[in-house]
Amino acid sequence: MPTRQNQTATGTRQAMKNTAHESIVKGWLMQDEWQVFSPELDHAHQTDVLISDGCKYYRIQVKTVAAKSKDHIVQKMWKDENHIDAVVYFVRNSCWGVVAPAFTEKKRPLDHPEHIRFNSFSPKEFLSAFHSIPNS
Repeated sequence: MPTRQNQTATGTRQAMKNTAHESIVKGWLMQDEWQVFSPELDHAHQTDVLISDGCKYYRIQVKTVAAKSKDHIVQKMWKDENHIDAVVYFVRNSCWGVVAPAFTEKKRPLDHPEHIRFNSFSPKEFLSAFHSIPNS
C-alpha cells in the first residue's frame, strides 16, 4: 500500500480538509438529485457550491470550525450582496455540523435557533437539515 513520504504544510493541510468537506456536501446533494456546480474560483463571490433544481440556483458556503461547544460563535464570512442562500458548518473536532440560512449579523452562535444540527457522518440527517432551511 502506498504511504506518503513527506509532510504536508499546515496551510495546505487545512485547505485539503476544507475542500474535502465541500466534496462531501457536493456528493450528498448529488445523491439528492441536485445539479451541482463547483466554481473555479470563489474569492469574489464566496460561493463554494452552486446547486440547481433546473429552475432555480442556490449558493452555498461550506465552513469548518473548531468548536468546544454548541454555543461556539461563527463569523459571517460573506458580503450581503453575494446573496448566499445557506451555510454548512462542520465542527472538525467533533462529529456534527449545522446548516444555516445565510445571516446578516456579523456573528452568531452555532446553536442559533435558525441553525439545524446534523450528524456529520449521516447524509440523511444533513439532507433533512438542508431541506428545512427556508427558501430565500
